[in-house]
Amino acid sequence: MALFDCTLDGASGNARALTYQTAHGSFATPMFMPVGTHATVKGITVEQLYALGSQVVLANTYHLAMRPGADLIAEAGGIHRFMNYDGPMLTDSGGFQVFSLADTVKLADDGVTFQSIYDGAKVHWTPEENMAIQQKIGADIAMQLDQCAPYPATREFVAQAVDYSSAWAKRCLAAHERPDQTLFGIVQGGMHLDLRLESVRRLRAIEEESLASGGRRFGGFGIGGYSVGESHEVMFETLGRVARALPQDRPRYLMGVGNPTTLVRAIGEGVDMFDCVLPTRTARMGTAFSSAGRMNMRNAQYARDFGPLDPACSCPTCRDHSRAYVRHLVKQNEMLGGILLSIHNLHFLLDLTRRAREAVLADAYDEFEAAWMSSPAAQDY
Repeated sequence: MALFDCTLDGASGNARALTYQTAHGSFATPMFMPVGTHATVKGITVEQLYALGSQVVLANTYHLAMRPGADLIAEAGGIHRFMNYDGPMLTDSGGFQVFSLADTVKLADDGVTFQSIYDGAKVHWTPEENMAIQQKIGADIAMQLDQCAPYPATREFVAQAVDYSSAWAKRCLAAHERPDQTLFGIVQGGMHLDLRLESVRRLRAIEEESLASGGRRFGGFGIGGYSVGESHEVMFETLGRVARALPQDRPRYLMGVGNPTTLVRAIGEGVDMFDCVLPTRTARMGTAFSSAGRMNMRNAQYARDFGPLDPACSCPTCRDHSRAYVRHLVKQNEMLGGILLSIHNLHFLLDLTRRAREAVLADAYDEFEAAWMSSPAAQDY
């Protein structure tokens, strides 16, 4: 496969199984990406990521640009060498983090001005500057600078977010030059189907114009602005139509989603890639995913339970440690408790998407989804 080639390995209904080639190896979808915000997945070593079967790690442009800085990462040889991770990586644009600081953000046609959470300094990013930062960081996949609208928001505000995101997508694509890195465009539009489809239309037009003038195309597409406060049912009113409006020959990435049931349903709608801090953040709070649903490991019922967290799980935590021991660690606020639960929760999502791929390749995804939706776990996520 050539760099950034995407092959369709199988389909089952709207669900797809893809293989995508990067400069640091290929990855297979459907797949979940652990989040390494500061060039580390909290509590997880690189060796553990490999052992868990992680394929792509996500890092955060906003935080890395502030600390330690893109220039330092470039001096180290790029993000892969800096964190000693040799697999595919993706950097988001930092747009979500910027726009979550609503009180300090100023939008303009040329970009966004915001206040750093680290030292209070004012920072201005144009699309071109954002691309320069991500190219210095050097992940295999970069994301365009976009405006993520909150929920709820007025239609006027969401329409403006589409306008800004579309204009910035064009400038990002024109400014992106690094040959061993590809750029994903991002769909916005809130919960308004017509605005979502208009965002897709504009991304397609931007790409066509770029190619006509000898420029580059998008390597894939993010679907942003979901999981920002709306219910799952509201999300699924539009998600499938939006995903299937995107080009068939490249990955579709639902940004910021890690709920197991949402993953299963979204794969059935044609989504390929996911990321979220949910598995590690909830682990640090003492929560375990399981085939029976969420488990609060602080509960007294586990104090003398010497069985594994999840009898159906093959992760190192379930293989080597009991519920009683994990509860003890959590109750004592020992860092190992959060680490063991993070290993387990990441394994849970990585294994879930692996099994989803197997179901797609067997053309049995409807059956896989139905079995999940009728399981005890589905009622708890």
